[in-house]
Amino acid sequence: MNHELDFPAGIWEAFAKSRPPVRCSPGYLIYLQNTEATCFYYLKSGKVKSFLQSEDGGERVLNIYRAGNLFGEASFFDELPRVSSAIALSSCEIVPIDRELVTQEFARNPELALAMMKYLARTVRLLSGQVDQMAFRPARWRVANYLLTLSTQTGTVSCTQEDIAAAVSASRVTVSRVLSDFSQAGWIALGYRTIALLEPERLKESCTL
Repeated sequence: MNHELDFPAGIWEAFAKSRPPVRCSPGYLIYLQNTEATCFYYLKSGKVKSFLQSEDGGERVLNIYRAGNLFGEASFFDELPRVSSAIALSSCEIVPIDRELVTQEFARNPELALAMMKYLARTVRLLSGQVDQMAFRPARWRVANYLLTLSTQTGTVSCTQEDIAAAVSASRVTVSRVLSDFSQAGWIALGYRTIALLEPERLKESCTL
């Protein structure tokens, strides 16, 4: 779920200028579902995963964040317990953003406050879209859409089949079959923890069928 495509590059760096980043090792749990949100975060480097966890231990990936992203902001602003958890997927540098820092930066740059409102509205819209696709779309559509959403400028996606299965609410066997179909068609190339999108336009076409 990448909803920063039309935001100016580096727009959130203002939050990181006045405070040093916190370094996290892979596997570090940054925040936990149902806890108080006293801050949100700017990801200066590395990758972070946000996810939901059910009472029986099941996991549903919500997003993979990369350098330059914000995360954990929704619960911070509505002042309710966090609806998800976040964990470092790699060595990371994160900058905690508390109310003092937010107030300071918004006062200095009102345009940043307007951008944040747009960012939060976009989050709601895309989460609603996720609910729609999980409820009504076939697995093939969900996998193709997920790959397109996470694709970088180089056309690669860094994730495992387990990550995809958790994110699109499908079994690993189903995801494996869909990826195999895409690979045999020449649309993607499967690697170790990576997927290269060779024919992204064909994947987009499959999402409109």
